[in-house]
Amino acid sequence: MPENHELTEELIQFFRDYYPEEIAQLAQRYPREQKSLHVDYDDLYRFDPDLADDVRNHPKEMQEHLEEALRLYDLPVAVELNNAHVRIYNLPEMHVFDPSGVSRHENIGQLLDIRGQVQKVSDVKPRLTEAVWECQRCGTQTEIPQHGESLQEPHECQGCERQGPFSLDARASSWIDHQYARIQQPPEKTNGGEAQSVDAHLEEDLIEVFDAGDRVVLTGILDIEEPGADQGLDFDTNLDARSVVKEESDYDDVNVDEYIDEIEAIANGEHGDPYQLLVDSINPKHRGDEHVKLAVALQLFGGWAHEYPDGSRDRGDWHMLLLGDPGCGKSTFLRYVDQIAPRSTYASGKGATAAGMTAAAVSDDFGDTEWGLEAGALVLADGGTACVDEIDKMQSDAVSSMHDALESQQVHVNKAGINATLNARTSLLAAGNPKDGRFKRYRPKGEQIDMGPTLLSRFDLMFMVSDEPDREDDADVVEHMVQSRQAAGRHTRGEELSEEEQERVEPAIDRSVMRAYVAHAKQTCRPIIEDNEVAERLKQFFIEFRAGTGEQDDDSPIPVTFRKVEAIQRLAESSARVRLSDTVEIGDVERAIKLVTKSMKQVGYDPESGEFDADIIETGQSKDQRERRETILTLVGELDGATVDDIAEKVQFEQELLKRDIGILKEAGRIYSMDGEIRKT
Repeated sequence: MPENHELTEELIQFFRDYYPEEIAQLAQRYPREQKSLHVDYDDLYRFDPDLADDVRNHPKEMQEHLEEALRLYDLPVAVELNNAHVRIYNLPEMHVFDPSGVSRHENIGQLLDIRGQVQKVSDVKPRLTEAVWECQRCGTQTEIPQHGESLQEPHECQGCERQGPFSLDARASSWIDHQYARIQQPPEKTNGGEAQSVDAHLEEDLIEVFDAGDRVVLTGILDIEEPGADQGLDFDTNLDARSVVKEESDYDDVNVDEYIDEIEAIANGEHGDPYQLLVDSINPKHRGDEHVKLAVALQLFGGWAHEYPDGSRDRGDWHMLLLGDPGCGKSTFLRYVDQIAPRSTYASGKGATAAGMTAAAVSDDFGDTEWGLEAGALVLADGGTACVDEIDKMQSDAVSSMHDALESQQVHVNKAGINATLNARTSLLAAGNPKDGRFKRYRPKGEQIDMGPTLLSRFDLMFMVSDEPDREDDADVVEHMVQSRQAAGRHTRGEELSEEEQERVEPAIDRSVMRAYVAHAKQTCRPIIEDNEVAERLKQFFIEFRAGTGEQDDDSPIPVTFRKVEAIQRLAESSARVRLSDTVEIGDVERAIKLVTKSMKQVGYDPESGEFDADIIETGQSKDQRERRETILTLVGELDGATVDDIAEKVQFEQELLKRDIGILKEAGRIYSMDGEIRKT
């Protein structure tokens, strides 16, 4: 490095050449509104590559020289920038690290960037930087700079030369506010393993810049933890943060430019029907269920949030539940989406807690802070897809925490003095099993799903992943499975695959292209219905479907609710994004209607009445079931100790239905049986 005076003069010249307006603005706002000058590393490199290298290799020394140059800069106003900071950001890509690769000995003491997702943040606390100690014998005050994690007292009084006792003069001492954060690998970068992380220390104007779940790039100096009394030879590292940049786009790390020509060719139909290409690209080893594959593909693209002048907001992301007997392939869809989505998390509902699914104030394990804010699966997947398997086995507190998050797309945390609102702008793809092991064909699907109606009503689509015995279909599926495994084996052995084998195991759209395709569409396309004909088609479908079951009266079940209109619009917007279009066309609405109708036929159909009944999803039971059970409850209350035969004499219900309804009421805790008699609880 040059001599100190020459170096300072050179840095002052750099500021004159590149940052005169920014420094003038800092002088006007300092210290209340702004405390730092933010310097792009590229500017410093263009000015003098050697200086830029010195900043990388000797960051602490160069930080002092940069801030000295800022203090000596000729300002247009009478302001002293004595404690202003210079914050370097935007290092070259070769010096940008993932949290999993940063803790290497060659990086210690270097200035580097870490790109990752905020797993947790601590509360903000004051930190002592220079302590003023007062001698209790003579009153002499001594200033002691504070470094590391332990409080340092004077060895002896500078006045009476005795070794104390001393008391800390808090008002005369110097303090800064500081905070800890844990930065982890984004979930989609972990390949199913545990996310690696690095702790960062933030001070002054870098605190409270981000929340748990945010994607950030931290510029800082990699340091080692202060050695303890029993320190071994292995050291943990942390980052002394010097700059923070929040990633405004959810897909900054997806290289769209590399694939843009191919993306546009697919969207324009140059390689065939883009929707069929998507179907052929989703979980290719799974045979059949093409409507599920199309829905999964559209969910990746998603709709977009609409904001009203009064500040209210309609979500654009939509949620889907895959139902089916164990072993029918539901989980393979979730794992596939987790691998190809630009943003994703994968979690199992089995044993999941509210904190694991949304967010929570937790007792943290860094610094001396007692509580911190930690993000769960929905927050970590912000801007992408959260895949939750075995959602039917989720704990009740986790289910309750998801209700508001799925609709409002925000998570609210109020605990231990922490009040925070985190974004959860996430599509949920979930899979669940029937509560009795396998679905029974002639019973409503809604009552066979072990989830509350409040959570079920949040799903825009629900599909059954088929597993019904059929000689021809079963033979086709087994043949596909065997041949797919054969092709995968040849590929693993390095053998060349035939064109037929490639079609069987390779997606029609390469995964890297698919990730870039989805990212590009979500970043650039905001489709809306502009044609009156398209709006009219949506209106006519809804009106005709509600009236399609015949003459409606007060006793008729409601076949569909207005909630489905919003679902169709979100699906239609997703369909338009596949074409990279800002306009929802009639084909997009028809495609959405077809999927919604298919979903309702599979899950919203009452086999007892032969009608569509929205209550199956909205309340967990059909209108007929609800009325039967209310009748049973009334009779049990009137008879005060009724047997099943007593109830059967009073009603005209089928014996099997009656016994099933009584069993369900017992499970719900509304009635109980003792000595063969049934009473209300």
